[in-house]
Amino acid sequence: MDPFDKAILAELRLDARQPVAAIADKVNLARSSVSERIKKLEQKGVIRGYRAQVQQSMLSGISAYFEIIHEDKSCLDIIDAIRQIPEVMHCHGISGHIDLLVFVKMDSMQRLHEIRAELNELPSVVKITTHVVMNEWL
Repeated sequence: MDPFDKAILAELRLDARQPVAAIADKVNLARSSVSERIKKLEQKGVIRGYRAQVQQSMLSGISAYFEIIHEDKSCLDIIDAIRQIPEVMHCHGISGHIDLLVFVKMDSMQRLHEIRAELNELPSVVKITTHVVMNEWL
């Protein structure tokens, strides 16, 4: 492999979908030369294939439970605010030291953080504990 092959490989690693013409411009070779070199690198097995790198959380989304402790007299006092969050699937008032158990399903960790921040801004919320669902069997 010469420096041109190495430069071509570096460009393919950055973006394997970029046009051959773009790679040719970046490595200072003719488009036909870059095409031939890529074909030879594939034939020699240096380039073993191309793949899509998929963000796993975007395939099925992220699920989480929020345990919420609040200081209102009744859970009903904050339910209206929780009801406004479209990602909330279930909200249960439960016994024990936790007041509410809220199940949410969203498309990204960023959105999870946004929802948690929104809930945390409610004046009566004292504490939120987040449990991200790792596996779902039933």
